[in-house]
Amino acid sequence: MSVNYDVIIAGCGAAGLYAAINLPSELNILILCKRELPLCNSMLAQGGIAGVYNSPTDNIQYHQNDTMIAGGFKNNVDAVHTLVSEAAQDIERIIELGVDFDKNPDGTYHRTLEGGHSHHRIFHHADSTGKAITTTLLDTVKKLPNVTIMENTIMCAVKQTSTGYSAFLKTIDDEYLTANCHYMILATGGIGRVYQFTTNSAIATGDGITFAYEMGAKIKNLSYVQFHPTAFNNRATRECFLISEAVRGEGAYLLNCKKERFMHNYDERLELAPRDVVSHSIILESRKQKSTDFYLDISYKDSEFLKKRFPMIYKNLLDQGWDLTKGPVPIFPCQHYLMGGIDVDKNSETTLPNLYACGECSHTGVHGGNRLASNSLLEALVFSRHAALDIASKMANAPKEFEEAEFDAHLGADRIPKGIRTETRRIMQESHFVIPDKKAAAAGFKRVKEIREDLLSGGYLVDADFVLAKSIVTVAYIILGEVMQ
Repeated sequence: MSVNYDVIIAGCGAAGLYAAINLPSELNILILCKRELPLCNSMLAQGGIAGVYNSPTDNIQYHQNDTMIAGGFKNNVDAVHTLVSEAAQDIERIIELGVDFDKNPDGTYHRTLEGGHSHHRIFHHADSTGKAITTTLLDTVKKLPNVTIMENTIMCAVKQTSTGYSAFLKTIDDEYLTANCHYMILATGGIGRVYQFTTNSAIATGDGITFAYEMGAKIKNLSYVQFHPTAFNNRATRECFLISEAVRGEGAYLLNCKKERFMHNYDERLELAPRDVVSHSIILESRKQKSTDFYLDISYKDSEFLKKRFPMIYKNLLDQGWDLTKGPVPIFPCQHYLMGGIDVDKNSETTLPNLYACGECSHTGVHGGNRLASNSLLEALVFSRHAALDIASKMANAPKEFEEAEFDAHLGADRIPKGIRTETRRIMQESHFVIPDKKAAAAGFKRVKEIREDLLSGGYLVDADFVLAKSIVTVAYIILGEVMQ
């Protein structure tokens, strides 16, 4: 069975949904959702969305400078300028769509401060901004008659054809089908599940990056992985609850195992240094104190203010037995975000014609070596809009027919061996955490290469286990390969 669409969008986070909203209404669009619709990294974004919009004191040059400094000046300057100069129009658009950002008593928008920012420019909806934005975008897309959404559908493989791309899908009913398109947008999110501990949702296995890599698209700076310094540390679950950067923006202190502040020993910006600096500082302090016990403390602030400003964080910590308003809570760095990815141009087009990548799976160059807080949702909106506009400009010359590629699910073949994902996560945690270990990376790369070669040549059943394992192993292979160069 096969189906044809003008555009296929893989991913239902902010980037994928906003692309669909900005595509022409006459196009037939398919959005693929690997799991349930609310399960995506965009939904988990707490802090907010950065942007200069109706501010008497801030300007886009300040925002650009902060982004460049946080990224270690490894950023693409043109892409950064696009990001900061177009922020206002996309923030205004999502407000028009219904996103309800917090306001001051006088009716103006409240803007908070986060690490690395020189001005208060973070728009937020309490501490669940990503959910507010993504839910609004999803509600909008559901009303579009030209958009079909397929939930719980695994994209097993993608092939380039003479008329565009073919995607091999496994549906919620365990049926296989081929979907063909003239244009494809990969908006598949991050790679968090490549690590033992991550703030990412279960969908973040790097599928889009893997598919692009297998087709020959350029992948750039995949080893630029960001580790958030203040994930809740319960030492038990793979998915670590994030304690937003905004908590430090409101004045929280970082404490070592002795319950002493220590950031003054590492950076003059103290707790408001960029994420990579804070994470490095924690690891260095951990080695110095010979302890992994670290805490975040904002309990000196008014308790009612904290409950209102951080309702989700307050509730989630209470569920774990910790009260944000009464004392320090345990934190430690863990994998959070990917700055590298599928390399794209200013229109979000990859090195393969008519294949686009948006959001965390893409490499626009805006983040450099370290993402500035709350630039991720902004990047997802700005550059997915660029992708949609570029596709719209090409549609008049699109082919009339659809070529269909051939795929093999290897039905009846053996399933992959157990433990592949667990072993790969252990390798990544040991070799490419906050301060990479080159010796461990060399050994890890050798082993990951062996696993990947077996997956590619083993003729295993193509099911969800196979797809996710292959993605995780391929991402680890690319990252460790970069480290070894």
